[in-house]
Amino acid sequence: MPNIIGGKYKKTTLDIPNKLVRPTSAFKREAIFSILESYAIKHSIEIYKKKSIIDIFAGSGSVGLEAISRGMEKSYFIENNDSVIKILEKNCQKICKKNEFEILTGNAIDSLNEKFIIEPSIIFIDPPYKKENINLLLLKILKNKIKSKKTFVIIETSKEEKIAIPEGFNFFKEKIYGKTKILFLN
Repeated sequence: MPNIIGGKYKKTTLDIPNKLVRPTSAFKREAIFSILESYAIKHSIEIYKKKSIIDIFAGSGSVGLEAISRGMEKSYFIENNDSVIKILEKNCQKICKKNEFEILTGNAIDSLNEKFIIEPSIIFIDPPYKKENINLLLLKILKNKIKSKKTFVIIETSKEEKIAIPEGFNFFKEKIYGKTKILFLN
């Protein structure tokens, strides 16, 4: 079972739905947050205080909960599988106060029509590999003006998957871990 790796809830164990999700490993989460924190410091961007994360295809919620542990004000989780949502809710209750999380239960595209009251500094997209059109999600994020100039968009996908980054996003880093590719945009 994975643990939170940083912040005030470090070492808190998370439950994982069997066979329904592919949780972002502790190693990859540590790399993601290290890269984001380093970039944010270098460019004087606040990523935690009075900010939120949108964790799309949330699964167990490990990335959004990691952000809460590190000081994020709120996590918006997007997940549409009922049995996965039950485990996500349980994980949120272990770590978050009631006002620190919101679970949106529709499909990802429709859920991006929601109003995110607390400005997102991170949008994390981790769909089932090769099963979702990431480009459509990116276009929806732009269309709905969810992303500001100081919002990071992180995409975790199969290293074979080709993603055309739409105009409006700035690609700044790519990392490969085994079969996984992580793209960093802002």
